[in-house]
Amino acid sequence: MSAAIPNPAIRETAAGRIGAEPAGLSASRREEAAARPKAVHFGAGNIGRGFIGVTLAKSGYEVVFVARNPEQIRLLREQKEYAVEYASESGERETVGPVDAVPIGSDKELARQIGEAELITTAVGLSALPSIAKALAKALEKRLDKSGGRPLPIIACENGIRASSQLRRLVFRHLPEALHEQAQRQLTFPDAMIDRIVPAQKNRDPLLIRVEPFHEWVVETGGAEPMQRIRGVKYVRDLGPWTERKLFTVNTGHCAAAYFGYLAGFRTVQEALASEPVRAKARAVLEETGALLLARHGFDAAEHDAYVDKTLERFANPALSDKISRIARSPRRKLDRSDRLVRPLLLGHELGLEMPTLQEAIAAALAYRNPLDEESVELERILRREGLDGALSRKLGLPRSHRLVRSVADAYDRLGR
Repeated sequence: MSAAIPNPAIRETAAGRIGAEPAGLSASRREEAAARPKAVHFGAGNIGRGFIGVTLAKSGYEVVFVARNPEQIRLLREQKEYAVEYASESGERETVGPVDAVPIGSDKELARQIGEAELITTAVGLSALPSIAKALAKALEKRLDKSGGRPLPIIACENGIRASSQLRRLVFRHLPEALHEQAQRQLTFPDAMIDRIVPAQKNRDPLLIRVEPFHEWVVETGGAEPMQRIRGVKYVRDLGPWTERKLFTVNTGHCAAAYFGYLAGFRTVQEALASEPVRAKARAVLEETGALLLARHGFDAAEHDAYVDKTLERFANPALSDKISRIARSPRRKLDRSDRLVRPLLLGHELGLEMPTLQEAIAAALAYRNPLDEESVELERILRREGLDGALSRKLGLPRSHRLVRSVADAYDRLGR
């Protein structure tokens, strides 16, 4: 990976202070922005500003956000920068700039920005990719007509498996067939995995975003890489092992801690993990999924143990306050066969691995009740309508008589719910 590029637009400041210049760009900063390669990023939300935007700015890009919120767009355009605060003892802040913003519905302006871009990224949520694909394709159409063959990487930084590949299929549906061959030559969609905890928050400064210090961004090198290497990104040949490591450690561990914490009566994940019984349960789950990851992908055992330690430390960060209701929400989706709880259990079963604590976490997810969470309410209806064995049989995709169905049912019965 190339050396880090000095970036005068990122100014570290003392805790509690934002070293921001007056709104608007000076002539020197306008020249600085013009000299930088341009990255167009779809989504100015928590991950967009708190992870992708700051990382790209540190790598020397001018970042142009594509957004829907008119007030957010106005502020980004006027201020040309925003602050990121890190949830740590020091409370360090960074001011990120130069940045700009464009409404997703402004076809002409979006086409101009994408025509000048060296890189496109997204962080809109996996389910929202279809809603941006048409606007992206329309802007790309103009670029493909006159770009002279310049390659353009498009990276979907979403919490899902092979999101860039999914976005590629969506974009090609909206591109005229006559441009498909040219698009296949010029556009690449490297798949990626991202990881940073950004809690729900409301700040007096609407652009300020508070994030944990840890971050991980892994990009598969199957397609052409960004013209300028992104600082801090790990480039790998095969993203699969890294995606599973994150899904079966961070995602599995986070929701397991939330469900165990819910049963113990805690309000936040941080409170739950301050309790030794909950922390021990969460660690046991990650030891079980860790054995699976080592068996499937050959990760170094000591390095993976350190990764588990770091993951639990992140979850317990006292400078964050993650409500259990947020981390535990959508239990029906989290219990899907392809998701963080059931999939590692099924893969472990294929390898002959015993995962009793993961089975307890699945039982705890089935016992989660929140009348404000539609999926929780629907899951409760399914349990009443089909019974515990029927619901488990459907979720696991196994006969009611299967050993896994019976053992998870026994774990649920032990909860006394």
